[in-house]
Amino acid sequence: MCYDRYVSICKPLHYGTLLGSRACAHMAAAAWASAFLNSLLHTASTFSLPLCHGNALGQFFCEIPQILKLSCSKSYLRELGLIAVSACLAFGCFVFIVFSYVQIFRAVLRIPSEQGRHKAVSTCLPHLAVVSLFLSTGTFAHLKPPSMSSPSLNLSVSVLYSVVPPALNPLIYSLRNQELKAAVWTLMTGHFSGILNNWPISANHLK
Repeated sequence: MCYDRYVSICKPLHYGTLLGSRACAHMAAAAWASAFLNSLLHTASTFSLPLCHGNALGQFFCEIPQILKLSCSKSYLRELGLIAVSACLAFGCFVFIVFSYVQIFRAVLRIPSEQGRHKAVSTCLPHLAVVSLFLSTGTFAHLKPPSMSSPSLNLSVSVLYSVVPPALNPLIYSLRNQELKAAVWTLMTGHFSGILNNWPISANHLK
């Protein structure tokens, strides 16, 4: 979604080329494959952990931090290594998102009309809100101190980062589709107007 916003606002004339059906299929396949591989590695690692404190979790979601609490001492170092690798990949995605939005807001500031800037920003804010919700709650769920752990808090945080963002993404796309098209149209018309105004040969010379 971040790349979609970046291309639509920063490179609107190349939107059809950079985000065609083949490019979208490749990006979706890469995201699904990486997510499946990451989940498979974590699942295999957690299932191989010896449990020394029973096998009953105090919450509905069977999450990695809760399983590690039941494992034997020093037997979860492998899983911690996988978590570190996943955190590095997530940090790389975070850097890409930050870089993309820096370019997006630089392009938005160059839009001459206030209405065009408002429409462009309105297409980005929902995605920023969902990404911020996912990163903040996911980080809190995995890094919060044990003293703050409680079944109700763990359940609430788990729902916020694992259920809410995927459910909101289709809603954001459906609600913001018209605003996105309007913002792209504003950028394209402004771009063509600038080209025509700076064109050295006027229409009178062509007659």
